[in-house]
Parts: sequence; structure tokens; C-alpha cells
Amino acid sequence: MHLKGKHIVVAITGSIAAYKSALLVRLLKKAGAEVQVIMTPSSQDFITPLTLATLSENPVKSDFTQSKEAGTWTNHVEVGLWGDAMVVAPCSANTLGKMVNGVCDNFLMACYLSAKCPVFVAPAMDRDMFLHGSTTENLEKLTGFGNHIIEPGTGELASGLHGKGRMAEPEEILDALDVFFAGHQPLLGKQALVSAGPTYERLDPVRFIGNFSSGKMGYAVATALAALGAEVHLVSGPSSLPQPEGLASFTRIESAQELLEACTARFSKVDIAVMAAAVADYRPAHRADQKIKKAGEALEVRLEKTADVLATLGSTRRDNQVLVGFALETQNELEHARGKLEGKNLDLIVLNSLNDPGAGFATDTNKVTLLFKGNKLRSFELKSKADVARDIAAAITEIISA
Repeated sequence: MHLKGKHIVVAITGSIAAYKSALLVRLLKKAGAEVQVIMTPSSQDFITPLTLATLSENPVKSDFTQSKEAGTWTNHVEVGLWGDAMVVAPCSANTLGKMVNGVCDNFLMACYLSAKCPVFVAPAMDRDMFLHGSTTENLEKLTGFGNHIIEPGTGELASGLHGKGRMAEPEEILDALDVFFAGHQPLLGKQALVSAGPTYERLDPVRFIGNFSSGKMGYAVATALAALGAEVHLVSGPSSLPQPEGLASFTRIESAQELLEACTARFSKVDIAVMAAAVADYRPAHRADQKIKKAGEALEVRLEKTADVLATLGSTRRDNQVLVGFALETQNELEHARGKLEGKNLDLIVLNSLNDPGAGFATDTNKVTLLFKGNKLRSFELKSKADVARDIAAAITEIISA
């Protein structure tokens, strides 16, 4: 199966076929997917949220507010961004019409209209409803929007009639998703090494030299590469972020030397290496065994250079390896980035500037320019780091395919 580690949003509408959704959720979980269920109010007349929450191992979302008293809300945009695919199963004629016309009167519709992932629609309705011209037209329009229709089956319907309109069986929906992801994983079989987060260089047992990197960009790149089928090995400096799902391995390090050792141990075995970690350029020449006590008006600390991890990898890389670096600059950005691209033997460097609002450390957004060999560059507007990671993964795929 190609669903391991995938984020699947299962959207359930008001239809007797909703009972099949429980089996679909169970099959997705057994295939290794993470599942988030969202429901319309009317769907809860057919199956309980408790059943689906138990099977999905996640709370079911169906309302815009978590607590009316506290004024807390459920972020539909986050659900739309979380999913690698959204499956509307069953999709009633009512919801089908809303999807075509953008009628946003419930939480499920808000998630659908916010989703950037592929959307699969499994219609379920009575024979004559399915054969009605409006349904046929709506399905054609949804296909035109880029949605994927999972055709209903033919057989006995809830009304007692016999004909087309039965929601596809959960096994068929699972197969449709598996086939889709198999065809959209151009990095399947590739090994990828990603570094992320800061490094800390200890001055004494309680103090260190470091930077403000959160690891968000590197973690997003690891997730994006895994979504394209790569076996991803993530090496992370100190970060409060949870370990991404679907990784082949996850290694925590602290210092630049530890990062160098972890990356060089893996580098010869990978096809792709993306060095997104913000490595401290200097470390204290002497590390005190005990906490340094305050004494006098000044403290002088002698610093020495840390290992250049990216340059080390660049000097030992094979011709068929793709090596990607990052450049966070504050002045002469393009000039410095081009120097790193050539001097460290890279295929691609991701440039971002602290002069751009919304870019840099600890933010959820970034604004980057991709510089390729041959002086080719590609600039992007401010985006979420998840979207930036997808752009980087697409550029890596492009380099491999060239």
C-alpha cells in the first residue's frame, strides 16, 4: 500500500451509506494512514461520532466552535491543509450541489473549500436521484474542478429499487486512493536525508551558542519528500516540534559535530540530501565542566569554527546524488547564495532573507528563491512553510527527472 503516513480526511454526509464509512476509516488506519473524520450535522443521524472517533483515534470535527462559552473555534483551514487527500464518502446529492456551487453552510463545506489536497467524491443516492440531469451536470462540474469521482455501484438500494447509486465499497475507495498515490509518488524508492533545526554549542552545562531556528522548514521538507514516496531520514537539532509521521528514521543531535557525524554516516546511502539545519558557525574553544560563575564586568570567550557540514557532503557526493542547501541572508542575498551554490558543489540552494516580512526563523511562513545550477532561479511569493516544502520537493523531482 502507498497510504502509509498519509493524512486522509474522511468527510461524511447525510446518507444511509454512512455506515460504510466506519469500515473505510478502519481500512485506512490498517493501511498506515492518519485519519481525521469530519461530519455534517445530518450524517450524525446515521452513525455516531463516537464510533468514528474510536476507529480513527482522533476526535471527530463537525462544528465551527469547540466551546461557545469559551469562544474557541475549530480551524477549518488547518484541516484543509493537514490532508494529503480528502474523501467525501458518502456524498449525498445535497452536498454534491453545495460543492459545485460553493455553498458554505457547515464545517465540512468550509474544509472542502479550503482544501489544497486532492478531493475524492463517492456519491451515494437513490437510482433516480443519481440519474437526474442535475446530478449528472454536477458530477461533470466537480470533475472540471479537478475532483476525482469514485463511481457508485449498481445493486439494491435503500428504497428497494435496483440500479446505480450505491456508494462504492470501502475496499474500492481504498484501492482508488492507493492507485492515486502510487502514481503521484515520483520519489518512490529514493532515499532522502534531511537535516533540520538549530545546533547548540555548549559553553558550560547550562549555556550555549545557538540560533532561533525552530526546525519548521526542515520538518516540512521531510514531510513533503515522504509524501512523494521517498524513504526519509531526518536528523534534527533541538526542537519542540513533534516527530513527523512516515519517516524511515529520526535522529536527534545537539552540536554541529554530532550533525556532521550523523549526516556523513548516512550520506553515501541516499539519493537526496536536503540540509535545512541552521548550523552554528562557531563554538566555544573550551567548554567548562561546571557552570561559569559571574565574576568581573566582562567575560571573554574564544570561539573556533565548527565543521562545515554542507561543504563536507558536497566534497564527497556522487554524480547521481542531489544535494540541496539553504541560505538565510540579510544583505547581498543573491550574491552570497550563488557563492554557496558553487563553492559547496550543490544542485540547488534555497534562499530566503530576514529582510522579507514573514520569512525566517520560527514563523509558519517563508518567502524563498530557488537557485539552480546554470544560474537559473525561481522566486515565489510568501507561502506557508508546508507549501514552500512542496515547491522544494517538486524542484528536487525536476532535477532527478532531467
